[in-house]
Amino acid sequence: MELPDPKTQALIVKLILNKRTEKSLQLLSNFYKIQAPEIVVGTIKGKRKTVYAVYVHSQRRIYATNSEIFYNPFVILHEFYHHLRYRGMEHRGSEKSADKFALYFINSYRSQYDKVSQSRINTIRKNQN
Repeated sequence: MELPDPKTQALIVKLILNKRTEKSLQLLSNFYKIQAPEIVVGTIKGKRKTVYAVYVHSQRRIYATNSEIFYNPFVILHEFYHHLRYRGMEHRGSEKSADKFALYFINSYRSQYDKVSQSRINTIRKNQN
């Protein structure tokens, strides 16, 4: 599966962390040329105590157990993967694959953040000399 470039992946994680989850889902959906899923706080019967969030294809909706989950990049990206992988009412993505998908984005964010942090440290050191 094709992924957005690392800078875009990092931006998507940053948007989620900055409480702009809907914008991140729209950006991802535009990249994959699909309709963005709706995201709401709520639960579905049978999943209330076992998961933080669940994707319901028939509604094209991600249900998050509480508003804090809205801002958890791992959970949001994991559920978006399920949205992405549904084809003709048949699910084709595993939990393991959804986890890997989310981790690609998070690792890109970490890598981007490390670059920015190192650049700031170098600037501070340069200014101290």
